[in-house]
Amino acid sequence: MKAIKAIFFDVDGTLADARLDIAGAMNCVLRTLERPEKTPDEISAYIGTGVKDLIRKSLGEDGAGLVDRATVLYEKEYLKHPADYAVLYPGVMKLLKDLPDKRKFILTNRYSHLASALLKKLGIRVFFEEVFGGDDEGCIKPSACVMDRILPAVRVDRKEALIVGDMAIDVMTGKNSGVRTCWVTYGLGKKEDVLPLEPDYVIDGISELGRIIK
Repeated sequence: MKAIKAIFFDVDGTLADARLDIAGAMNCVLRTLERPEKTPDEISAYIGTGVKDLIRKSLGEDGAGLVDRATVLYEKEYLKHPADYAVLYPGVMKLLKDLPDKRKFILTNRYSHLASALLKKLGIRVFFEEVFGGDDEGCIKPSACVMDRILPAVRVDRKEALIVGDMAIDVMTGKNSGVRTCWVTYGLGKKEDVLPLEPDYVIDGISELGRIIK
C-alpha cells in the first residue's frame, strides 16, 4: 500500500464531543417553534447524517413544514454558542501537532461554517487546509461523490488518503470511494454497525493514529 499523505477527519465523535451544544441549539429552536423539546441523548442520536436530517428528526414527522425555518434558526443559535460545553477528545491536540508533514482536512456532514466555528473555538482550525462540509445535501457522506469531488480538487491520490471517523457512514464513504478508513471506537458509532463494514484500521484512542500513518 502507498504511504498515507492526506488525512480526512470527521468532527463530531472523532475530534470533539459537541453533543451538548448541538442539543442546546436544537432545543432552543424547538422552544421557538413551540415544539416539544428532546433530551440531549435523543438529539445526539440524530448527529452525523447532516444538519437538515438532524432538524427533520428533531421536529418529527408532523413538523416537516418547519424544516427550512428551523434550519435558519438553528444555524443562528448554534453560531452563538458553538463550544460552550464542547471538548476535544484526549490526545487530539497532540496528534495534530505531531503531524506537520501530513496534509489534514475536515470531512463532516455538518455545514462547513458550523464546523469551522467549533474548530476555531477549540483552537484547532489552524491545523486543517480546508473544511469540507455537508453544504450540498445531495452529496454528503457516505456517497462516493464526496471524495470524487474533493480528491481532484486538493490533488490527493485516493490511494494515499485516509478517512478517520467514528460512525458507519465514515467507513462507508471510504468503501464507496476506494479510500482507506480508520474507525475510532470512542465516538458515536456502535461496533455492531461499523465492524461488519471492515474498516482498514480500528483504534481506541486518537493517539494510536500515529503508528498507522508513519
